[in-house]
Amino acid sequence: MSARLVRREDDAAGRRPDVPIEITVDGVPVAGVAGQTVAGVLLTNGRRAWRRGPSGAPRGVFCGIGVCFDCLVTVNGDRDVRACLRRAADGDEVTTQSRAAEES
Repeated sequence: MSARLVRREDDAAGRRPDVPIEITVDGVPVAGVAGQTVAGVLLTNGRRAWRRGPSGAPRGVFCGIGVCFDCLVTVNGDRDVRACLRRAADGDEVTTQSRAAEES
């Protein structure tokens, strides 16, 4: 997946409003654009992984269509939200998750 946001002027789909939003990820403010998924906001801000699997290996977006569960996060207190499917909303509080054995 690309970790960049196509500039509005270069978007082949035409005009888009680019309404800025801000979410917090583990207490850190992160900028995004209305309409992006949580995974999209994280990727455009340079985050490639935001969860740990049972082995401790880093996980982020794998399939990008909600099938694999690698991108799970907690959003506004709701655990196991697929970041690739959840549209980010201004003010969302996102917390990363871990399934690492030593943290069970």
